[in-house]
Amino acid sequence: MDSLPRVSRQVTLAAHPEGQLQSAHFTLVETPLPPLGPHQVLLRNRWFRISVSTRLMASREAKEIKGIPFPALKPGDALADAAIGEVIAATPDSGLQAGDTVLHSLGWRDYAVADARQCTVLQRERLEPAAYLGHGWTAYAALTRGTHVNRGDTVFVSSGAGAIGSMAGQIARRLGAGQVIGSTGSPGKAEWMKRSLGYDAVIVRDGRPIVTQLAEAAPGGIDVFVDMVGGEQLTAAVALAREGARFVILGALIAELNAEGSTSIAPTEIDSFQLPIKGITLRGYSACEDDPGAFDEWMQRLNEWRHEGTIHLPCTTFSGLDNAPKALQEACAGRLKGVVLVEL
Repeated sequence: MDSLPRVSRQVTLAAHPEGQLQSAHFTLVETPLPPLGPHQVLLRNRWFRISVSTRLMASREAKEIKGIPFPALKPGDALADAAIGEVIAATPDSGLQAGDTVLHSLGWRDYAVADARQCTVLQRERLEPAAYLGHGWTAYAALTRGTHVNRGDTVFVSSGAGAIGSMAGQIARRLGAGQVIGSTGSPGKAEWMKRSLGYDAVIVRDGRPIVTQLAEAAPGGIDVFVDMVGGEQLTAAVALAREGARFVILGALIAELNAEGSTSIAPTEIDSFQLPIKGITLRGYSACEDDPGAFDEWMQRLNEWRHEGTIHLPCTTFSGLDNAPKALQEACAGRLKGVVLVEL
């Protein structure tokens, strides 16, 4: 026991960002590790996830928000997110032992003391971090619980290169979509989305009206819209919706990543008369709140699809805890692809 670490390095919020988030808004500190209490384990983190929602929760006016699995931050608070760690010490009543690999919620640090009852044991063989830390299950739940895809549907996915969107386009195809359209912020990512993710067409936010580009990509209209962005893209989707179209709203990046400052308010102008005329259903959805049980089903489907070679897990990985703030800065700037992970 004398060889166990006595301190943990962790990333804390140094100051609330004003405008664009920078890595300088965070600092790396050492904090003493408490002794283990009942049902607790000491973990050495191996990987943790970077979520752009951290930008919103680091804002001065942030409050707890349904669907975001970590609290609002004040200066001095340690960040947290989903992580994979190795048990290096455990109390007898924890049910775990040294060497176990677990999924837990205390990322953004190298060591963590966690309640074993809040940890999920993972198989170490062929462990792929992006499968457990990625948002494929969020996309899967949205497309099978939040809404549904009929064979031949035209599906539009906003932020199609991001953690959710990079999986949603692939999953929609596996579920029978006939055409899959995405959106992104750069031509380079658009080409990658078509080449690597199988998107049929990609709308680039290049100043041209989104509704014009969407009409060109889907002249017959869209049946399903998976939205992480809001704003002009939601407006365009309503305008181009077919009769009986289904919208599932997972977030509003136009507010979370607003250049003037992150906010939870995302005003959008839509032609609401189109909703009853076309019979459009529009549902706000949070997989972790509404259907957490979908995760196990997703992992089973993922294994099947990966065995068939019909799906992959896009991921951008940074190395070292020191680089975690930079990873968040780059993710919030829209420069990265897929789920963003830090490997320790």
